[in-house]
Amino acid sequence: MKYQPFEDLPVSKVPIDLATKVFTMTAKSDFKGCGDLMNRMEGLSLPISNNIAEGFERGTTQELLTFIYIAHGSAGELRSMLLFLERLTTFNNLKSAISSLKSSAESVSRQRRSWADSLQNSDIKGQRYFNRQNAAGCGRLQ
Repeated sequence: MKYQPFEDLPVSKVPIDLATKVFTMTAKSDFKGCGDLMNRMEGLSLPISNNIAEGFERGTTQELLTFIYIAHGSAGELRSMLLFLERLTTFNNLKSAISSLKSSAESVSRQRRSWADSLQNSDIKGQRYFNRQNAAGCGRLQ
């Protein structure tokens, strides 16, 4: 099995794009005076990718799963906040951006769920347990 850095995984790229879009939206003048709301949205969006990175780098499937679910929770909370924004007239002119962010957050959640499901059904214990000696026996190390 060839080790890939988390930066190369598609499941880590989409959350970074989502966080970038959230930071771009919260920088708009519509968020002036809404510091707590802005900070919370930014504070939820960035940890989605950070938790994937941390879980992946810890080197065990179980720890990765734990951090995938933490990221999944942050994505859900971000979607909840976006639903709230849709109902506030203050943000009427951002409806399209909010809708786009909701779609991105839903995509992130679907990816996390699929990845978690595949890991839970895998015999792979993680990179930490994989070494040249046991890899050579199964012919997977490249």
